[in-house]
Amino acid sequence: MFSTPMKKQIDLQETTDYLKANGITDPTIGIVLGTGLGKLVDEIEIEKEIAYSEIPNFPQATVEFHSGKLIYGSLSGKKVIVMAGRFHVYEGYNLWEVTYGIRTMHQLGISTLLISNAAGAINLNYKKGDLMLIDDHINLQGGSPLAFKGANDFGNIFADMLEPYSKKINTQLKAIAKQNDIQLHEGIYTSVVGPQLETRAEYRMLQILETDAVGMSTVPEVIVAKQLGLTCAAISVLTDECDPKNLQPVDISEIIAIAGKAEPKMIILFKELIKTI
Repeated sequence: MFSTPMKKQIDLQETTDYLKANGITDPTIGIVLGTGLGKLVDEIEIEKEIAYSEIPNFPQATVEFHSGKLIYGSLSGKKVIVMAGRFHVYEGYNLWEVTYGIRTMHQLGISTLLISNAAGAINLNYKKGDLMLIDDHINLQGGSPLAFKGANDFGNIFADMLEPYSKKINTQLKAIAKQNDIQLHEGIYTSVVGPQLETRAEYRMLQILETDAVGMSTVPEVIVAKQLGLTCAAISVLTDECDPKNLQPVDISEIIAIAGKAEPKMIILFKELIKTI
């Protein structure tokens, strides 16, 4: 049964109070780490690490390659809170639960949200191991995280999606990439439900829609970020090439390995960006 608007507010406040009581007090930047992208944590001066299972009302990460914990500390001289492990519709969660971590980080005080994900390259000019800065998105998940009774209590449900990803931050990230000789594509990310991968016909459809990369996350998080007034940026690590005319079987372990190899480039971009925020 779906919780009432009042129950949602009470749950969120209980979660926030617990985290503040446990030393997570003043983060300014929130970070969501995607599949195979957990090594950024090694760069953080960690002050607090709390498993999702210990946090009241918090969903549990069920994907085996997501660690499932909140990490609080300093990165590039700024206080950050990191979701090491996110939630997906394909895990059986509703969109309130999928975005619960974003609302929690906002309650704790963040003003900027940085997101990473692993995605498939639809643009055939992009290759495995490349990075793509998300400029815009298409929501094919069949729902909205703002479409529930009482959603207005959390902000404007008619959130303006003219600029879901900050042009200012994207400009900074492109400059950082150039300074560090990192190839950084820019394009449109389409979010689907999953967990199955796409058919050849679906890849052809995505090409027609001018999609550059496809994945199963991020878009609900960004929609909620816009409702809450957070400045947002997102980077996809492209882990497979989705050519419908030359489609190969996908090996999930290979996807994780490719994400791991590309991750150091993403870490440089995020660390250098955070210095400027």
